[in-house]
Amino acid sequence: MKEIKRDTYLKELIDRRGIPLIKVITGVRRCGKSYLLNPIFKDYLISDGVPEDHIIYLNLELLENEKLHDREALHAFILDQVKDNSEYFLLLDEIQLVNRFESVLSSFLAKGNLNVYVTGSNSKFLSSDIVTEFRGRSEQIHMYPLSFAEFMTAYDSNKYDGWQEYIRYGGLPLIMHYSDSRQKMSYLNEVQQNIYLKDIIERHSVRNDTALRSLIEIVASSVGSLTNPYKLENTFKSKVNVSLSHNTINDYLGKLEESYIIECAKRFDVKGKQYMDTPVKYYFTDIGIRNSFVGFRQIEENHIMENVIYNELRHRGYQVDVGVVEIYERNLKTMEKSKKHVEIDFVANQGDRKYYIQSALTINDTEKRAIEARPLNNIDDFFKRIIVTGDLMLPGREENGIVIMNILDFLLNEDSLDREMS
Repeated sequence: MKEIKRDTYLKELIDRRGIPLIKVITGVRRCGKSYLLNPIFKDYLISDGVPEDHIIYLNLELLENEKLHDREALHAFILDQVKDNSEYFLLLDEIQLVNRFESVLSSFLAKGNLNVYVTGSNSKFLSSDIVTEFRGRSEQIHMYPLSFAEFMTAYDSNKYDGWQEYIRYGGLPLIMHYSDSRQKMSYLNEVQQNIYLKDIIERHSVRNDTALRSLIEIVASSVGSLTNPYKLENTFKSKVNVSLSHNTINDYLGKLEESYIIECAKRFDVKGKQYMDTPVKYYFTDIGIRNSFVGFRQIEENHIMENVIYNELRHRGYQVDVGVVEIYERNLKTMEKSKKHVEIDFVANQGDRKYYIQSALTINDTEKRAIEARPLNNIDDFFKRIIVTGDLMLPGREENGIVIMNILDFLLNEDSLDREMS
């Protein structure tokens, strides 16, 4: 198998070199945090001229490093490796295994010549906790499973076959090692059952694990749909025939977000420029895990494509909301106007950049085009409006200024949102 490129995250690690803060790599389990530290970042440092004895990498999960779970032993071991005041790189994988590690990391940071990079996540400790513990003394590099472009760096066939693989099995890096579909499904089932669910159950002492699993299945089956705890409570009662309070549902959803399994997209009033109350939308950070939760049924490309677009925007560093636009409709019989809210799938923000994006599996006729374009045509500002479609077509700009591009063009070109269209 070819090497998977994670250049976006490598650049983030490089850019933070020399900054006197603890660099914490966060992300859902099995997304490739350890692999990013070693070999990707370690190999880069060596190629950049850093002496190997100035790079201290420790995988604290390994049996031979178990003695270093004692903070004083770890402290002594590291200081013994640091021979002078020149620049050193300390790469610690699974730091949570060290008892009371906070004071050790603070000590390393205080030395001044140590670049400290850490990962950490298990059922009792998530990498997000490290960020909380070192607020003001740390920087977060948040990592997602493979984007489609990253996936294609190691995929052996064409992009069309790759797309079909990706929307079924997702982007957890180890999935690339399996060639058989049954092995891929087995791996994803193993991860979601014995890592993701088990972590949440153990970490939070969840007693009703059946209800938790049923809730995830409901969210997975309606990905991209507007919902809230009250609506999910009713759905839970009708589908599972069990009562689960909206407070418990809200608590479970929070745990899933905290574990980076799902993300929440809030609604934003485009004209009023303010956030709206519930409902919201939930998206899975990995499509393969989403599909595993629904038994690899309901592989509906329109909803999955929407989830992939959301993940791609987040991978590129955008804040992503669901846009709401107020329009007025005229009743053709009475000629009276009535107010109506229409939805823009995504409002993507990054600094002073903003994009309005619709996800449409197909716009192969005039009516479908008009439906997707309608919310975009009712935006008053000058920011770019885009329809991403599953139709095979060259990117271009419509007379109304809306840019239309194919999903693969959008995903495989990092600058796809900014490309000029004629």
